[in-house]
Amino acid sequence: MGCGRVGSTLARSLEDRNHTVSIIDSDPDAFRRLGPTFNGDKVTGYGFDQAVLEKAGIRRADAFAAVSSGDNSNIIAARVARETFGIQQVVARIYDPGRAEVYQRLGITTVATVKWTADQVLRRILPAGAEPDFRDPSGTIRVDHIQVPERWVGQRTIHFQEQSRSRIAWIDRLGEGMLPTRDTVIQEGDMLHLVIREDGAAHAYAVLDKGPEED
Repeated sequence: MGCGRVGSTLARSLEDRNHTVSIIDSDPDAFRRLGPTFNGDKVTGYGFDQAVLEKAGIRRADAFAAVSSGDNSNIIAARVARETFGIQQVVARIYDPGRAEVYQRLGITTVATVKWTADQVLRRILPAGAEPDFRDPSGTIRVDHIQVPERWVGQRTIHFQEQSRSRIAWIDRLGEGMLPTRDTVIQEGDMLHLVIREDGAAHAYAVLDKGPEED
């Protein structure tokens, strides 16, 4: 639901990945954003209207995204999709982060646009480790991405993991992602994506700064 910049981009991206897409918007002119190559269904109406959802094929759907410009419309549509039609994969775009957290607890995945943007900026202006890329809902586990320090270049990933008490989920190397093995050697320019316990983050960063200990 919603054929603005987010909705039209999402619809085209899904179709590019060979998914079948129906898109709903109350303004038929909005469908022009989809371009001439879009093959999905375009349904004019309000996405919280059950008849409109039926017309768009909600009963055949595996997922529903409410990404219009209105918080209320998105929440109502998301709840109808989930509670009336039983769609399990439901995402709602919410501008108000406080409301987003409430609906997250009700089982509706939310994307709080303003908060997400602010978090992205924070991660790029604060010192390394100050704010993680991801923190699980319990606040126990975090994912950080760090540029590998020179002192760790040439070391095996297993040594870094043992000493830092972290796990390297993947490495960005020369523009590609790779899954490390025990014998993978850290190279200059590597970007490490670390999974760390929140209470162990300070230790992991201390080890990162200090460098490897001799065996």
